[in-house]
Amino acid sequence: MKNNAKIYCVGGAVRDRLLGLPVQDHDWVVVGSTPEDMVAQGFQPVGKDFPVFLHPDTHEEYALARTERKTARGYKGFAIYAAPDVTLEQDLLRRDFTINAIAQDADGNLIDPHNGIADLRAGILRHVSAAFGEDPVRILRAARFVARFGFAIAPETLALMRAMADNGEVDALVAERAWQELARGLMEKKPSRFFETLRSCGALAKILPEVDALFGVPQPEKYHPEIDCGIHTMLVLDDAAQHDYPLEVRFAALAHDLGKATTPEDILPRHTGHELRGVELVKKLSQRLRVPSDCRDLALLAARYHGDVHRARELRAETVIKLFQSADAWRRPERFTRLLQACASDARGRTGHGQDVYPQADYLLQLLAAARAVDAGEIAQQCADSGTIAAAVQLARIGAIRNLVQQRKEEQ
Repeated sequence: MKNNAKIYCVGGAVRDRLLGLPVQDHDWVVVGSTPEDMVAQGFQPVGKDFPVFLHPDTHEEYALARTERKTARGYKGFAIYAAPDVTLEQDLLRRDFTINAIAQDADGNLIDPHNGIADLRAGILRHVSAAFGEDPVRILRAARFVARFGFAIAPETLALMRAMADNGEVDALVAERAWQELARGLMEKKPSRFFETLRSCGALAKILPEVDALFGVPQPEKYHPEIDCGIHTMLVLDDAAQHDYPLEVRFAALAHDLGKATTPEDILPRHTGHELRGVELVKKLSQRLRVPSDCRDLALLAARYHGDVHRARELRAETVIKLFQSADAWRRPERFTRLLQACASDARGRTGHGQDVYPQADYLLQLLAAARAVDAGEIAQQCADSGTIAAAVQLARIGAIRNLVQQRKEEQ
């Protein structure tokens, strides 16, 4: 580097190394350089909002030291200043938490102007400066770090987060960033902490009002009424995480019971069944946060059919076929399996359940295998009228399910 520029490792890599955790990625800050110098050294510019460059060999990100000044609400409402006179301490001052504001130089020396090492040892999540309150994404990041590390939020930081929820800063969240942080929070080892943190500062009601409305709503008498629908949803989420289910299953776990919350009359009529209310609320939530289609579609299936899956052995063959068709299980059996995973977490996510077995899954997968074994091509050849093929195939599948159910009864 020219002009006596210095490079420091910062952020998560330093934090995780101090915690004894595997380091996934490195972030670097360059002090005393310019964009022109970086390009001359072979770095590739990639930053749109501020000067970030990819190393020519490692492809890791190197950012010029910078300061930020708030100019408008929201994630992008900042004026960026990056120049050779910006110091490392000034760059660290703009970071979110003290545990992320530790730098390490080329000789391994730690630079910790905000006592982040002490907070790491104490398990405290504390904001670096009042600038934290200017970026609503940082509330979501706080919730995600609580879910990941189990840290406690410093009282002054929680107070600032509450103020951001109250003053409308949270309302400026960009949908894509909100979903990005939500998805990462769902994939943490204890995702319930993510949502409990948002609820504790009043942000959950602003970001996910459909989920916030579940708290305080009693479960049906047969489902451990001592826990409400919100607590139940958190238990379901943590079960999905414990079983290492993928993102779409975890989102379905989050959204499966939305219809049980009190729904305003202007959204859905009061007489609408909670499954249909749930479907409509999942649609609205997914549209608002621009949820990816695979997550949205599985959540819609879980909201509509988790009750049917739980009652699998009581379903008529015709109802089972309807379930398979709605899930497109003929062409996408893997998505049907993920629906069963979400339903299994729902069943296990109740106080006192204690069982890890969900027999409905094996039962329905056996019925699906029997129905898929029907030779649609052979049936089509036997139909003189092509317009009757679909009905004939469906009848054959219903018959295959009935035969298997009868066979299992006889075996018992």
